Amino acid sequence: MYKTASSRLRALKGRTGYRGLARYASTSAVATKSSSGGLLSWLTGDRSSSLPSLDFPLKDVILPPPLPDYVEPGNTKITTLPNGVKIASETSANPAASIGLYVDCGSIYETPASFGVTHLLERMAFKSTSNRSHLRIVREVEAVGGNVTASASREHMSYTYDALKTYVPHMVELLVDCVRNPAFLDWEVSEQLKKVSAEIDECSKNPPHLLLEAIHSTGYSGPYANALLASKSAVNRLDSTVLEEFVSENYTASRMVLAASGVDHDRLLEYAKPLLSDLPNVTLPLQPKPIYTGGDFRLQGDSGITHFALAFELPGGWVKQKDAMILTVLQMLMGGGGSFSAGGPGKGMYSRLYLRVLNQHPEIQSFSAFSSIFNQSGLFGIQATTVSDFAISAIDIAVRELIAVATPGEVDKVQIDRAKQTTKSAILMNLESKMVASEDIGKQILTYGERNPVEHFLKAIDEVTPQDIAKIAQKLLSSPLTMASYGDVLHLPSYDSVSSRFH
Repeated sequence: MYKTASSRLRALKGRTGYRGLARYASTSAVATKSSSGGLLSWLTGDRSSSLPSLDFPLKDVILPPPLPDYVEPGNTKITTLPNGVKIASETSANPAASIGLYVDCGSIYETPASFGVTHLLERMAFKSTSNRSHLRIVREVEAVGGNVTASASREHMSYTYDALKTYVPHMVELLVDCVRNPAFLDWEVSEQLKKVSAEIDECSKNPPHLLLEAIHSTGYSGPYANALLASKSAVNRLDSTVLEEFVSENYTASRMVLAASGVDHDRLLEYAKPLLSDLPNVTLPLQPKPIYTGGDFRLQGDSGITHFALAFELPGGWVKQKDAMILTVLQMLMGGGGSFSAGGPGKGMYSRLYLRVLNQHPEIQSFSAFSSIFNQSGLFGIQATTVSDFAISAIDIAVRELIAVATPGEVDKVQIDRAKQTTKSAILMNLESKMVASEDIGKQILTYGERNPVEHFLKAIDEVTPQDIAKIAQKLLSSPLTMASYGDVLHLPSYDSVSSRFH
């Protein structure tokens, strides 16, 4: 690899060196004629009055036309192949490209025989295929300065490849090969299972992550209760056979979207169509439905500190787009965070939970709003960490803050406007990332069958009113409570006691 890289570098120098030397020679020749001090003395302050400005074009140097002040991004184009695979892309002036293969398949599709398989699939991404060894994949990605990632969620599997546009044909071919033709070699699976076990141990010591998983596994019944991380018992059952069966059943044509940001659509079709046209087209399975029940989870841990979360469901999820956008603004409105602003003075200090809670109660170490939005359901609540002696009071405060935003007139227009501007800023900054943009294309198409432009969501945010916030909060609090706690939990109030305060 290093020999190849160095030879390419020499070749590049050989192609560009003559022009670069000619340009430098022309400049130095002019300076030599008119200055005795030379360029170095001019730069260091011993400027010669005889050095002229370069006010004429250099020979054989052609300046490219300047870019316009604003380059409008291309609209998202979508093509559906005969077998059901969707290929989507948008162009941009950026020299980089991000290509992702997104599968409508996450932990909600796991069965008792395959619990934890999506966690292992995430770890097995970009390992050996039937055409490439893992070492070859690594070397090919490094040779073009690329970056590959994979992630698993409850509803999707995502595989992405970022590099310069020059390498789009290679990016598409390698990405499809890794997703379609995994070898699942026994020794690689065994190696990744050890890493999965280590991740399980690490996450068990991470209270915020533990509580968020507990909120889902306790609040939902059925497929949406499936954990994102494999359990210790599941690790012992997972092997290459389970991986192969799960992929063959779920990685089908009509459940896949190849999405790209910064790539011409016709070029993408040219490269991807031969690689994806032969995927089997099978009938889509019934998508698992979220069944929300609420409930109570408590795990005794170290004494002295108590971590807890209170959550409620918003039915509809992303399918009810307006409600989902109001919920996003509500999360920004409530905000919160740690007892110290990690991003510098003033970061997040104007959110309600900072002003009304963290600034008033030094016993609370963290206090923040959170949300998890799925296609047909969503969770929203408050997560907190406090000294155990103050835990009961902290729960009372969380109840008070949730009831406050559900009370008409409690949230004023200034707070709403600040939350809306913060939400729009976060969306626009995230979409500056090519990887986020390609993910947005892929997942919107899996959810809606199309991609709504960012202006569509910005307009929805602008239309949010204080009355909308109160109605959504009331809708949330009308659902059953989900409560999760970890640490010193012996003296926390009962589930029924906390739940009754919302009704």
